[in-house]
Amino acid sequence: MAERQQGRRRPRLLARAVTVKPGYWEMLPRERESAAVARELVRAALDRWGLTELVDDAALVVTELVANAVDHAPDGATIRVAVIRIRTTRIRISVVDGAAHRLPPLRAAGPDAERGRGLLLVEALSDQWGVDLLPWGKRVRADLEMRVS
Repeated sequence: MAERQQGRRRPRLLARAVTVKPGYWEMLPRERESAAVARELVRAALDRWGLTELVDDAALVVTELVANAVDHAPDGATIRVAVIRIRTTRIRISVVDGAAHRLPPLRAAGPDAERGRGLLLVEALSDQWGVDLLPWGKRVRADLEMRVS
């Protein structure tokens, strides 16, 4: 039972604390120019967290995820770009769009193809990547980890 103090009930302490992972996110228009804003968001977060070694790979990953969302999300949709610090040296970059039940294709592009390598780059640069289907669209995410010497 909660204790009383000066006529007020004091809430009980929870047996276990809820941990919230630090992160940053931005809602952006579905247009190619949003990739630059997304890169800046990722750079600022990594700088704040002291994970600057991940900046180059993370900037390329978020650029490809945004480009994929721009190409495949419905017209007029916005996209949500997020970067979350999962652990001390691990981050997750994600882009949510309104393209429900349209899984991004991982395809092999021909040697002369100008397109079709984005998710292959994401796969190569990330420790893990995947897609989460949501009621309102999908989330494409990639985890990157700083290597500790």
